Amino acid sequence: MVAPEPTSPTTPLFSVIIGVYNDWVLLNLCLRSLAEQTNAPTFEVVVVDDGSVEPPPESIGQWRRHFPLTILSQSHAGIPSARNRGIQNSSGSLLLFIDADSRTQEDCLAALGAAIANAPRHNCFQLRLVGDGSTLVGRAEDLRLRTFQNHMLQSDGRIRYLNTAGFAIRRNRVNIDAGLFDPLALRAEDTLLLASLIQSDELPLFVPSATVQHLIPMSLLGCFLKDIRSAYLEGRTYDVIRSMGVRVRVTHRERLTVLRSMWKTAGESSVGRAAWFVLVARQALQRIVSFACRWLRIRPKPQTPDSKCDRPA
Repeated sequence: MVAPEPTSPTTPLFSVIIGVYNDWVLLNLCLRSLAEQTNAPTFEVVVVDDGSVEPPPESIGQWRRHFPLTILSQSHAGIPSARNRGIQNSSGSLLLFIDADSRTQEDCLAALGAAIANAPRHNCFQLRLVGDGSTLVGRAEDLRLRTFQNHMLQSDGRIRYLNTAGFAIRRNRVNIDAGLFDPLALRAEDTLLLASLIQSDELPLFVPSATVQHLIPMSLLGCFLKDIRSAYLEGRTYDVIRSMGVRVRVTHRERLTVLRSMWKTAGESSVGRAAWFVLVARQALQRIVSFACRWLRIRPKPQTPDSKCDRPA
């Protein structure tokens, strides 16, 4: 069933839910950014360890001095499953999902709280995401996020985009027992959620004043390897989305438009242009792997002698 919003005066406004898998150093930075929030509404943090190799270090627990912190552990089942468990162990009126490799800017929760209070008709909210400009990979991510969010923003303030590095939804819109995320969608689970929202004509409201920085600590080679794995894992999720009859991916023409816009945004500097080439290389690799995986899934299987039509008479 869908749970009603809590009304107790001791209930926090936000439940910040973070699934983590071996990212303890990054999680520590994430929790630090939450501790440094200014004028923030009341909030709790629920961390769910998805079967990390090492248990949570003691340093994670220090943040209990700054906000209510719950740390749960489960066998490795994927971040969607971890987020669902976090939902079930939360109490806030609004569920805010961020990633372990994200950092909230110091006025993020205050800005989000104000935006939600001024938008009672909206149930879900996409925070503004930016990258870390200190590395080439980070600059490419920043270029991608800023340009793509601008492209997907609708004239009514909603956005045809959902990224759980910074996404909030009212508690009364979530089936607490069943969870919000499909545990079988190990990648692109946020896109699958977006498809469900599109079906119900409920796109997230974009909140540009609430900013989350997404960090990418990997090398460029590490990013390429992750892109290959992600493209493989997200293939079946996109098959499910296609079966729903919902279009979430941009068309080839839109993709070219976005790339041209990214080129202009990158500017004339060699640093900006290098970030653009990194971004194009990563996206091209993902598309190639995704296409190859889909072709292998839909390719007719060769008949064997065991097939009825091939059995010898």
